[in-house]
Amino acid sequence: MAKLTQDELLAQFEDLTLIELAAFVKAFEEKFDVTAAAPVAVAGIAGPGVAAEAVEEQDEFDVILDGPGDKKIQVIKEVRTLTSLGLKEAKDLVDTAGAKVLEKVAKDVAEKAKAALEGAGAKVTVK
Repeated sequence: MAKLTQDELLAQFEDLTLIELAAFVKAFEEKFDVTAAAPVAVAGIAGPGVAAEAVEEQDEFDVILDGPGDKKIQVIKEVRTLTSLGLKEAKDLVDTAGAKVLEKVAKDVAEKAKAALEGAGAKVTVK
């Protein structure tokens, strides 16, 4: 069998479908006991006085009501919809500046709650 150059190999791979290419990669990994996963960068040694901190992606968010705006009644209704609070508790929460409407929720839930509250006229922060 003649040895193929890199350009010849690439020309052969151009004709493959994605499914065929994925099957080839899997067979290659099994044959040579390797993985095609991207390498993970390793943090280097920090200089003196420099602390290496791992940056974590936040996965829990708090929805904080900064103010009810002009339409307080609509905001109270939205708070009741988003939570299981009664009318009095929802009103008290809306009257409290900086109150947490939702705590430790997923990003998509927090964004939907923010949009709903802002749609009712409230000022909202997601942290």
